[in-house]
Amino acid sequence: MRRLAILGASGHGKVVADCAEMCGWQAVEFFDDAWPNKQSNSRWSILGNTAVLLERIKEFDGVLVAVGNNSVRADKLRELSRAGAILPVLLHPSAVVSRYTTVGAGSVVLAGAVINVDCSIGIGAIINTSATVDHDCFLGEAVHVSPGVHLAGGVTVGDQSWLGIGSSVRQLVQIGVGVTVGAGAAVVANIPDACTVAGVPARLL
Repeated sequence: MRRLAILGASGHGKVVADCAEMCGWQAVEFFDDAWPNKQSNSRWSILGNTAVLLERIKEFDGVLVAVGNNSVRADKLRELSRAGAILPVLLHPSAVVSRYTTVGAGSVVLAGAVINVDCSIGIGAIINTSATVDHDCFLGEAVHVSPGVHLAGGVTVGDQSWLGIGSSVRQLVQIGVGVTVGAGAAVVANIPDACTVAGVPARLL
C-alpha cells in the first residue's frame, strides 16, 4: 500500500488529497500544527503535527506540503527533506504537462492545468486548477500559480512569488522574488523583487 502524508490540513490540503487518491495513492493521511485541537480534514484523519510527522517519516512513501503560504511551504519542505522525506510530484490525471518540461520535487499540478514544452518548475510549486504555463517559462522555488492564471511564453517567476486568481502575464516578462500579483491583474512589464502589483495593466501598490 502506497502511503502519502500531507502536511497542512487546509482547503488546499483537501484538493491535494483528492488529487493524490486519483493518482493512485492508496492511503492519504494528514498532519497539521493545529493538532490535537483539529482531528480531521473532511474525510481524512489528522494524525499529528510536524514533530509527529518527522518522527514517523519513514512510514510514508511520499510527503507533500499543502500550505498556501509560499515561505512557510518552502521552510517545511526543507525541514522534511533534511529528515529524509521523499517529496513526490503530484500531477492530476486531467493536467497536461509536456514530457519536455521539468517539475520540481514536492510540486502539485492540479486539475485542468497545462504546462507546455521546455518549462522549468521549481520545487514545491503549486500550479492550481486550470492554470496555463506556456513554453519556455521558468518558475522558481515555492511559487503559487492560482486557479485560472495564464502565463505566456518565456515568463520568469522568482522564488516564492504568488500569482492571484485569474491574473495573466505577457510573454517574456520577468517577475521577481517574493512578488504578489493581485487577482485578475494583467502583468505587461517586469516586476522587481518583494512588491505587490494589481490592476489592468498591473501597477505597483
